[in-house]
Amino acid sequence: MKNILLIGGSKGIGNAILMQQVEQNKVYNISRNAPDFTHPNLVHYSMDVLADALPDLDAIDSLIYCPGSINLKPIGSLSIEDFRNDFEINVIGAVQVIQKYLPLLKKGTNPSMLLFSTVAAKLGMPFHASIATAKAGVEGLVKSLGAELASVVRINAIAPTITQTTLAAGILRNDRMKQNMVERHPMKGYLQPEEVAEMAAFLISDKAKSISGQIFEMDYGIVTFKI
Repeated sequence: MKNILLIGGSKGIGNAILMQQVEQNKVYNISRNAPDFTHPNLVHYSMDVLADALPDLDAIDSLIYCPGSINLKPIGSLSIEDFRNDFEINVIGAVQVIQKYLPLLKKGTNPSMLLFSTVAAKLGMPFHASIATAKAGVEGLVKSLGAELASVVRINAIAPTITQTTLAAGILRNDRMKQNMVERHPMKGYLQPEEVAEMAAFLISDKAKSISGQIFEMDYGIVTFKI
């Protein structure tokens, strides 16, 4: 049984990871809202990682930071505060958690960290200036820490395309918009949270012990292929 620290496990991709991991591992979840279920292996802390003091824990083998944002506006409509908020949620929050728990993580078994980027960090997409900038920071953090911690702790990131979550509800709010999104992807689909959870499970597992500093695009071909 591993000890997994999950930030943002109450909804979306984070919740899919929580549901997948909690049966076999002890999961510490930190999020503003509690997950909608309880489990003997689940310990929940209701808090905001940007504002509240993070709890002291006994042991961690894997750290997964899921919080993100979808703030889609033309550049002229984005305020400096929009850029600042997206950067704080996606980058500063991750840095604060890593700095808090890295000493404990270093003592774990095959310790690993997992962050989240987006396909928009590589594929130029209109109205994504703020979130793409923030997620590019996440990717830089993964590369840098991968090198810094190469012999101690692994760190990787997943860069998903649009995923069926409450965060993306405005983009996938009706059948026509969902079909348009399917058609935009060369592989004719978009992600479900459970698919991303499967990749997360692999990246924190012993099967991925040779992998660090990598960004894994789960893109249904939208970045990889031009068809």
